[in-house]
Amino acid sequence: MHGDQAIRHHTHSEAERLLPRDSMEMGNMSPQQTMEDKHPSQVEERYTDEQSNGEASGSPPSAAGEEEVAPMNGGNTEYRVYKIRWFGLTQLILLNIVVSWDVSTSPPTLPSSQDVQWLTSIPQWLSFSAVANTAADFYSTNPSIINWLSTGFLFAFVAAAPSTIWTLHTGGPRLAIIVASVLILLGNWVRYSGTRTSPPSFGLTMFGQILIGFAQPFVLSAPTRYSDIWFTPSGRVSATAIASLANPFGGALGQLINPFLASKASDVPNMVLYVAIISTVASIPSFFIPSKPPTPVSPSSTHIAPGMRETINLLGKNPTFYLLLLPFAVYVGFFNSLSSLLTQIMTPYGFSETESGIAGAVLILVGLVSAAITSPIMDRTKAYLLFIKTSVPLIALCYLAFIWAPGTRSLVAPYIILAILGAASFSLVPVALEWLVEVTWPVGPEAGSTICWTGGQLLGGIFIVVSDALKAGSGGKPPFTMGKALIFQAVVSAAAVPCAMCLGLVGKVTRGRLEVDKGAATEEQGD
Repeated sequence: MHGDQAIRHHTHSEAERLLPRDSMEMGNMSPQQTMEDKHPSQVEERYTDEQSNGEASGSPPSAAGEEEVAPMNGGNTEYRVYKIRWFGLTQLILLNIVVSWDVSTSPPTLPSSQDVQWLTSIPQWLSFSAVANTAADFYSTNPSIINWLSTGFLFAFVAAAPSTIWTLHTGGPRLAIIVASVLILLGNWVRYSGTRTSPPSFGLTMFGQILIGFAQPFVLSAPTRYSDIWFTPSGRVSATAIASLANPFGGALGQLINPFLASKASDVPNMVLYVAIISTVASIPSFFIPSKPPTPVSPSSTHIAPGMRETINLLGKNPTFYLLLLPFAVYVGFFNSLSSLLTQIMTPYGFSETESGIAGAVLILVGLVSAAITSPIMDRTKAYLLFIKTSVPLIALCYLAFIWAPGTRSLVAPYIILAILGAASFSLVPVALEWLVEVTWPVGPEAGSTICWTGGQLLGGIFIVVSDALKAGSGGKPPFTMGKALIFQAVVSAAAVPCAMCLGLVGKVTRGRLEVDKGAATEEQGD
């Protein structure tokens, strides 16, 4: 189509304008001839991450630091990836760690004897549900109000989602990171002030918690946008995985460190202070990261995404987007719910709080290791669809099998099932997010990513409420069992599987960004 040819010509022209001229020369051929004289199907591309220090093109390293060169188009054109990208990625990792840790560190006291679920038993960003009775005494309120501190940030995520999409779309990942840093700084110190008033101010604590909740979508939705700008196709999945999965890693750190910072109720203000200081130190470098590379790292990085109205229109007409959104949101929601309620699920069957805490650690740590192994493989093979169609049924089977795991009263079954569930879930997240960018192209990465994460957080809050309502009373067998909640979890998880299985069968599946990066954007068949 003539419109597509114009877009492709604009993409190449933009790349030529941004790239150094000497890096595009080949003999006596001009950059225009190099890019346009070859038929797209004849273009050979190579991406490498070998350190060159600018020697390959004869150009010196830029002010951004020593460069790495990614030759493409048979060596005719070089797209550089700059070492300073690791500074921005590290900052994104740190913010995802502290925002997950931050949203968890305000439980003011230890659990009561009637509801013994200590902080190490569950993800820290949902820890208020474990200490509701004691927290209610501390703030002179009731447990139902305290519970909103543990789930309120999920809904704060939803409220901040539109602003997140707009910020990433118009200002890029740098502006989103700065916004998140400001919210994290304010939220931490507001929350600390709430612990120092006499009596402790529940209102200030809630306000600080919500501010930190508002910060989370800005850093959790940014990795796909950041990797799109700063990384080549050979490293995007890994970059997205590292930054995205830093969020649950922050929760794991909170599980390990918080009990040592607050061994009794009077220690809590100091615990909140220490975490506020750590968060402040982690947030300040955000103001110094560059907004984009000096030159594009790949042809697709020069792409200008459609406006917000057109983005919504394109996503709304893309059936593949819906088929991926539903299982992603369901499984993120159930991961939040399961990890939040894990102690309540296991303790009725005689498991201790420590054993339940280890189960949660297995879920997270095995998942992180698995994602670290699978992400580089996906970067090389690009077998996104096959991986998604394999992982989704496996996750559903794990939720089904977990119905009977606590009833075995043995640690073997829960630990094995949770290990497999964590491995499949964590590995799926970056692959699904990166594949979503491909199938929704030319829509920017920020839109689909934010919507998917928002769906997961919203469903997570809903699933927690529903699961709590399904909890048996003292007359249950055993008392207070959550067996019905596990059945609900398995049924809904299984219902999401057909959506993933229909990927590639319903709707048109393209690899728009990868095709552009290969120098062979698919030509339409006729006008």
